[in-house]
Amino acid sequence: MTFFKPLPPFDPRTVPALSVDHHLALVGPERLTPDALRSRFRSPPVWSPEHSVEKRFSDRQPALAAVLIPLVMRSELMLLLTQRTDNLSTHAGQIALPGGRTDDTDVDAVDTALREAEEEIALPRSHVEVLGNLPTYVTGTAFIITPVVALVRPDFTLTPNPGEVAEVFEVPLQYLMNPAHHRWHELELDGVLRQWLSMPYLHDVGDSLSAGTQERFIWGATAGMLRNLYRFLSA
Repeated sequence: MTFFKPLPPFDPRTVPALSVDHHLALVGPERLTPDALRSRFRSPPVWSPEHSVEKRFSDRQPALAAVLIPLVMRSELMLLLTQRTDNLSTHAGQIALPGGRTDDTDVDAVDTALREAEEEIALPRSHVEVLGNLPTYVTGTAFIITPVVALVRPDFTLTPNPGEVAEVFEVPLQYLMNPAHHRWHELELDGVLRQWLSMPYLHDVGDSLSAGTQERFIWGATAGMLRNLYRFLSA
């Protein structure tokens, strides 16, 4: 049996980027509309995911999970993300997609993703139009995740579960589908080389009297699954 030594904690925001993918083409706005996404999932292209399995660093037993990639239909598509609370056993404090471990009563990955979104942020299933799934993504903590891509009607009221979600926010999909915002990092921790992708997003906060900016540091598995969405939409 192989035993994995847990990696020591570190702040990924302090690790310099090795490279940024300025050379890759962005996904044009004509491909980032509800109708364009519906068409893409109905007739998917030939493509391959760029990320599928992270280097494992946990003795946790493999577990099935699913996340929702919820694209809110505003004047432009906006990705709904959560900031996890600091008291969780895995990925505490990180930015994440709504989702979690599969229950025995779940019918499939879509059922898991929709149930978890309801439990975490009270997103009603009636507001969600599922488009399809992306290939599974296996995290270093042994979660086998199915990303479920969906359109979301914007007339909702969310109630984050305080035990899991500290905050809910939105990022323009067009920003995330521009690889000029995709940064590559690596760091050796206790002899283990860890590599990851980040997509930091700066946005304005406050009012005219106390205006400022806030960074949303999207990285790790969430960034990896979004990179696969980029590859799917740009193929």
